[in-house]
Amino acid sequence: MATVGRNIAAPLLFLNLIMYLIVVGFASWCLNRLINGQTNHPSFGGNGATMFFLIFSIMAGVMGVASKLAGAGHLRAWRSDSLAAAGSSAIVAWALTALAFGLACKQINVGGYRGWRLRVLEAFIIILTFTQLLYLLLIHAGIFSSKYGPGYRDTDYPTAAGSVDPIHKGGTAVPASRVV
Repeated sequence: MATVGRNIAAPLLFLNLIMYLIVVGFASWCLNRLINGQTNHPSFGGNGATMFFLIFSIMAGVMGVASKLAGAGHLRAWRSDSLAAAGSSAIVAWALTALAFGLACKQINVGGYRGWRLRVLEAFIIILTFTQLLYLLLIHAGIFSSKYGPGYRDTDYPTAAGSVDPIHKGGTAVPASRVV
């Protein structure tokens, strides 16, 4: 049974879920302050990159939470058909997190006063960029070896009695038969 990847990916999935929820909370609080024009709040501040950073942080957070829900379903089923949904949503979540990571680096580079909430949000985005990439690699580890998890071409699913493997054509079917 391929439990090596599953046992490592499960705690990382839970950690990323909690971190994405924190990102959504901090980013939405900061964006609310920015929209209301309360940038002089002592725990906010910001610069020219703040609005773009907050928007991409919220998008990355929401997509990250959604991908963790798909990932939880995959960890429960641990089959290649659930891997497709979990893998594709994890890739999109990582891409949005990487965009927010770039904007966090730009915001840090521009400088100026940034309150503690923005600094915490920047730190969470930077950490999530790498932990989400690690999670993404772990759930796709079955491509390299079946002991790490399901790959995309696993055929260990139950089939009807007497039927052949659906990936490898041929077998007991009557040649040149056609169903009308």
